[in-house]
Amino acid sequence: MASLDSVYRTHTLHYSLQPPPPNMSSKSTVLSHQTIYHDDEYYCAWPALVRLGNGDLLLSFTRTRQHLFPTGSLVTMRSSDNGVTWSKPVVAYNTAIDDRENGLTVMPDGRVIMHIWSTFWQEAQYRALARNSYPPEMLAAWIEQVNSPEYKSAENLKGNWTIISSDHGHTWSSPQRGPDSVHGGITLQNGSLLIASYRNTPDHSAIYGTDDPEKPWTKLADIKCPTTQTHHFGEPHLTQQPSGRVVAMLRYTARAYDDTRDDLRLWQSYSDDNGHNWSAPEQTPMLGFPPHLFVLKDGRTVCTYGRRTAPYGERACISNDGTTWDIAHEIILRDDNAGYDLGYPASIETSPGEILSVYYQKPALDPTDKHKYKVGIYATRWRAADVCA
Repeated sequence: MASLDSVYRTHTLHYSLQPPPPNMSSKSTVLSHQTIYHDDEYYCAWPALVRLGNGDLLLSFTRTRQHLFPTGSLVTMRSSDNGVTWSKPVVAYNTAIDDRENGLTVMPDGRVIMHIWSTFWQEAQYRALARNSYPPEMLAAWIEQVNSPEYKSAENLKGNWTIISSDHGHTWSSPQRGPDSVHGGITLQNGSLLIASYRNTPDHSAIYGTDDPEKPWTKLADIKCPTTQTHHFGEPHLTQQPSGRVVAMLRYTARAYDDTRDDLRLWQSYSDDNGHNWSAPEQTPMLGFPPHLFVLKDGRTVCTYGRRTAPYGERACISNDGTTWDIAHEIILRDDNAGYDLGYPASIETSPGEILSVYYQKPALDPTDKHKYKVGIYATRWRAADVCA
């Protein structure tokens, strides 16, 4: 990889640091905002972020043309200075269909697992979209693409996959079947891997574990949504407390789909036996989705999530015990997005009490744009030491 100085000079259009906007609350712990990757040609979304065994940060996300475009690829970027500068994006996984979601899990031996979901679009799905979702000529081109012999012949590539890197994310193995995950899984204190998945369990979230990701994963449990007539669970994430308790946080989605509703608060469940049995899920006070969890060096738990009700942006909340959330001190990372197409923040502690959160959103430059252009990957650096102490 090129030196950090040369990377920064070459990509100043993609990497910039800005102070928080003047309308940010005086109680905010935000230090700066950063544009990691933005290109008007691409719709970039759904990031995952981990620290590698060599100390680098590895960021992965989907790069496509539109939110529901028939094809997309998964790309990675890396930082050797705790997210101050980033390398060019490198394609990690790209098939003929829509490689749409990914998560990253770092193993005790340093290997990295990328969890992938690939969508095989069909004409009927595009025709069922709400009127004016996309320009008619755009949808017509997509329908022609998914009906092409080349696209149809790739149907066997759909679904959930995993690929593994033994060199800190520079190269990847051939894909094999494995659980999907937004953000990725965790290494438990006993050295095994645990992940929360959702694509193959409508309404609920599934928990999988393994001691060896090159062998089949074992389904350990389901976390079942208690209100399936009106809502369902999805896009879960896990973390393990110093006590050994594993906490799962889950997106709560309305069956009559509407991301802007004010009842879409995160739900949580916990396990005290490494994911085999789970408490009855309970609603939290955090409004937004999907969640990302991690434990600070001081033992507190951080949850970051996107808010799709006005004011649109990214939020964080902190818990002293991993299950009780200090919503009175909810942290506003951003509240300046142009609309509700945003979120999926993933966070990491870069130094004691200092956090880097990466996410996707649309800069508040063109609020009249109704067709989801100009979505990129951004970051906010903030401190947790001043709240919930």
